[in-house]
Amino acid sequence: MSRTLTVDLADRSYPIHIGAGLLADRSRFAPAIGGRQVMIVTNTTVGPLYLDRLRATLADHEPLTVVLPDGEAYKTLEVLNRIITALLEARVERGGTLVALGGGVIGDLAGFAAAVYQRGVDYIQVPTTLLAQVDSSVGGKTAVNHALGKNMIGAFHQPRAVIADTETLATLPDRELRAGLAEVVKYGLIRDAEFLAWLDANVPRLLARDADALAYAIERSCRNKAGVVGRDEREAGERALLNLGHTFGHAIETGVGYGAWLHGEAVGAGMCLAADLSARLGWLSAEDVERVRRLVAACGLPVTAPGGLTPARMLELMAVDKKASGGRIRLVLLRRLGQAVVTGEYDAALLLATLNECRGAA
Repeated sequence: MSRTLTVDLADRSYPIHIGAGLLADRSRFAPAIGGRQVMIVTNTTVGPLYLDRLRATLADHEPLTVVLPDGEAYKTLEVLNRIITALLEARVERGGTLVALGGGVIGDLAGFAAAVYQRGVDYIQVPTTLLAQVDSSVGGKTAVNHALGKNMIGAFHQPRAVIADTETLATLPDRELRAGLAEVVKYGLIRDAEFLAWLDANVPRLLARDADALAYAIERSCRNKAGVVGRDEREAGERALLNLGHTFGHAIETGVGYGAWLHGEAVGAGMCLAADLSARLGWLSAEDVERVRRLVAACGLPVTAPGGLTPARMLELMAVDKKASGGRIRLVLLRRLGQAVVTGEYDAALLLATLNECRGAA
């Protein structure tokens, strides 16, 4: 059974379709394609698995294809330029549509290319990882990385549709599945205590790839994100709460080198650091922090920052963050489990204590 949600953005609203077998369902794609030209952007891992199936679905448009290398290390301006070059060489017009077939990296690259090519063309997100299905494909954030900071070059550009075929999760490596659970846990921590309780009891089902459990987690996560994006598209306020753990996590990703830690692994550790600092501020109990760590660990994710990153280096990297204001690192912290807040009002000594004490072995 498929489910359809809507991201409500007035005349730019779009559907999120979730279900099995949607890659072969032309009726999901047709309303989102306005012109005759389509270019599918994928990578060397996903392409051999699903590209032929999607090309058959879009055969009426004679789809073009760009196959990129796989991995966070390739989310760069140089690789983005390969998509732009392919579009120009194929003389794709403004009425053309890009289709992002892959995980978060492909979604970001294709979405950013769509945002800047001829000042903006349509695109469709076809996420094939759990992380992309529950988070990065929804909301229109597109970006590439810079050596000095993750996702620092990008644009807001909403897709015409998100089509999440849950069957693609069958080929997802276990490590990638675990990484995707970080973003699922995030929704429970920031705004959905009922979902958090469900996750406490059902992580084993998710790790076992129980189809019903995965479908429920994807739908609940997307419903949470769609509601936030509909009220705050460009992160002027509430949407920033979706970055729980991300300021810590992005610093980890940059510090160890893009791709050494998966995004979800870094976010998992980052959420534990955020919980620890929240407790030092008197907002969470020790039992709350332990509950967060236990859940993140149950997902198979790290609960501490890598020991090789010193607190000084972490602070340096965290300062290069889109939420920073007036030179102050603003963080998403937890007033209680299920309620997050963005704040720069904390004692810097407490942040330093968290960075010192929540580190793994060097």
